[in-house]
Amino acid sequence: MIDRFVVVPAAYVFLLRDGVSGPEVLLQLRQNTGFMDDHWAAAAAGHVEKGETAYDAARREALEELGVTDLDLTFVTAMQRTRGGEPIDERIDFFFTARSWVGEPRIVEPHKAADLRWCPLDALPDPVVPHELAVLDAVRTGTATAYTTFGF
Repeated sequence: MIDRFVVVPAAYVFLLRDGVSGPEVLLQLRQNTGFMDDHWAAAAAGHVEKGETAYDAARREALEELGVTDLDLTFVTAMQRTRGGEPIDERIDFFFTARSWVGEPRIVEPHKAADLRWCPLDALPDPVVPHELAVLDAVRTGTATAYTTFGF
């Protein structure tokens, strides 16, 4: 019998705006999540729930984590990700950007985010969650492809 892995889907939203010195992305500083705490990450991200599309999950996470609605989402990439040999750790991440939304982004879950900050795409804080940094670099350089991998 072949062991089949379980794929865990997640959706990520990078809010973008034009800053004084170029494009900026809204990042949160993770805390108390058990994964990459004390790292900067997408301001809104989370698992895709049963019966939900990745687009729906991205919109839901933006509302739950930032209090914003009506995002104009642009698909960036689907990333197949692993940490190498760990069981039930195969991921498919759907990354989106948004340049327009309704509401002022704010920390809605203060127990999970220590800070929320607009950061220049060409001068990101350190450290950024590594697989998210790979996507942000591709967004910055205009080299994003529909499918990417990380950790293989």
